[in-house]
Amino acid sequence: MNSKRLALTLGAVTLSLSSLAAWAQVGSPVGVWKTIDDESGKPKSLIRISEVNGELRGTIEKLFREPGEDPNPKCDKCEGPLKDQPIVGMTILTGMKKDGNEYNGGQIVDPKNGKSYKSKMSVVGGGKKLDVRGYIGVPMLGRTQTWERVD
Repeated sequence: MNSKRLALTLGAVTLSLSSLAAWAQVGSPVGVWKTIDDESGKPKSLIRISEVNGELRGTIEKLFREPGEDPNPKCDKCEGPLKDQPIVGMTILTGMKKDGNEYNGGQIVDPKNGKSYKSKMSVVGGGKKLDVRGYIGVPMLGRTQTWERVD
């Protein structure tokens, strides 16, 4: 194989592998997501989703606060080990596992009301959005938020 042909082949392989890596990230919820307040339409928080032993977990990295709001609020409405814990740094999404094109089997905590909900999610919009559904009992009895990818 001459050097020009070898260079073209290596270039094609490199391009294919980088495209595959980019595609894998697009289909994965791993990364940082911006949540949007349902009522105001303003950014509410940044959530980092990571994978630990095949399970996805989401941790609040940042809260977007209005002037005069407590910059470091605690989850005063939460129960159990989350009671009165700082919201920034709190793991609110646990137990999510891949199931076909969705991730489910997990729970999500709403620090605003302290309640835990069953949860499922799916990556949409070419990997730029994440539909996160919290529900009680069955998915039909719930609410979906769309988060926006930051990284």
